[in-house]
Amino acid sequence: MQHAVAAVTPRFLKTPDAAVHLGLSARTLEKHRCFGTGPVFRKLGGRIVYAIEDLDAWAALGTRNSTSDPGHGVVHPAKRRPTDVVRR
Repeated sequence: MQHAVAAVTPRFLKTPDAAVHLGLSARTLEKHRCFGTGPVFRKLGGRIVYAIEDLDAWAALGTRNSTSDPGHGVVHPAKRRPTDVVRR
């Protein structure tokens, strides 16, 4: 008796795979996570994972039709924003 094996499509990606999905480096995605400028992520135990639909939604914020198109969202660079307060 043979059992049919269904292909499983991943719903969550670890940081290196999520970075490949977005065309970024893993380090850039880590910086976005630290500065709060990146896509929504989940922490499952000690692992950071990203839902594919969250990655696509974040990337869609940068959609433009031309260089003069202001768009409807902003994808910030992976650096501290001037409005962030640094506490020491």
